[in-house]
Amino acid sequence: CNCSAVGSASAAECNGTTGQCPCLEGYAGLRCESCAQGFYLEQRSQRCHPCGCSSAGSGSARCDNSGKCQCKAGVTGLKCDQCSDGYYRFNETTCEPCQCNNHSKTCDSLTGTCLHCQENTEGNHCELCKEGFYRSVHPAHACHRCPCSTVASTGTCRIQPGETAPRCDECKTGYTGPNCNQCDNGYYNSDSICIRCKCNGNVDPVRSPSVCKPDSGECIGCLYHTAGFHCEECEDGYVRDPEGTNCTKKEATLGPETREFTTSAPNASKATSFSTAVINSTLSPTTIQTVFPISSSDNSTSAFADVSWTQFNIIILTVIIIVVVLLMGFVGAVYMYREYQNRKLNAPFWTIELKEDNISFSSYHDSIPNADVSGLLEDDGNEVAPNGQLTLTTPMHNYKA
Repeated sequence: CNCSAVGSASAAECNGTTGQCPCLEGYAGLRCESCAQGFYLEQRSQRCHPCGCSSAGSGSARCDNSGKCQCKAGVTGLKCDQCSDGYYRFNETTCEPCQCNNHSKTCDSLTGTCLHCQENTEGNHCELCKEGFYRSVHPAHACHRCPCSTVASTGTCRIQPGETAPRCDECKTGYTGPNCNQCDNGYYNSDSICIRCKCNGNVDPVRSPSVCKPDSGECIGCLYHTAGFHCEECEDGYVRDPEGTNCTKKEATLGPETREFTTSAPNASKATSFSTAVINSTLSPTTIQTVFPISSSDNSTSAFADVSWTQFNIIILTVIIIVVVLLMGFVGAVYMYREYQNRKLNAPFWTIELKEDNISFSSYHDSIPNADVSGLLEDDGNEVAPNGQLTLTTPMHNYKA
């Protein structure tokens, strides 16, 4: 029989007619000297081992001398029991290609989740665009960066049905437009940043929705008689009220007895009146007209409208000071004159009676007793007798007084 000692069940027995030896499992041949189909010869042990090929993944049960099975497309592994790269186990019998929309070549071999999505995509099948990107129509399924700044918007966008250009999802406060690159009403562009208009509350958004010019920030349609780049000033002929909030028109009303300067404003609930009784008592109408010229024209109810309240107060204070100084000077002059008169009336004097040959001092008006009369006459020859008589002595005549 000459049966194989390794592959046959009995080396001494064989079929008497054909000579076929009884082979062990995995062996084949007349003498059981080769491996059967589905087995391969293991080089180290020189024995036949089963191939173990996967029935679903291999094309046949055979394998080569290394034991590698012949795998179907998309299947790999020594026994054809694994899916190749780009394939995943769709069911127990078939490996299906990864569904990654051509944005990845690999996926999880069990779940089919795409790995390493490319071209700004994400998702289980790379079917979504990353945040900040949108899926374009041409080329299909390509993701492009959104034309939306993260300063002006959330940075995300999408193409709305029926449109070809992307539109930003949400603009931040102060921005508007499909790409959030325009300033909204009430804001203006300052170095590519939208800043709120500064109009000091003197504009009406209903009348001027933009409030200010979008390129410069200049306020549009200042109300309440205000003016200026930011509506921070008053119009000509208007001034700030004492509270510093409203612009009020300057008006001057002059009556026969009293004069009042009245201010009123459309947006003010009260008017301020200043009495000028002091002016009437110290200045004549001509002087008042010189200081504050008043016109009867309808276009200007008061020439004083061009004078600010601060200047008006300064002028009034100056006039009061001048009047007080003049009054004090007048009172001082009257006092000096009266003092002079009193001294003149109260000065001592003599009553002299002139006669033909003598001079008689009848009385001396003074409170000083024993007054010295020696100085009444400046002649050197004068003498005063003990009895009070004055004797005048001259080179020609002697007079007795």
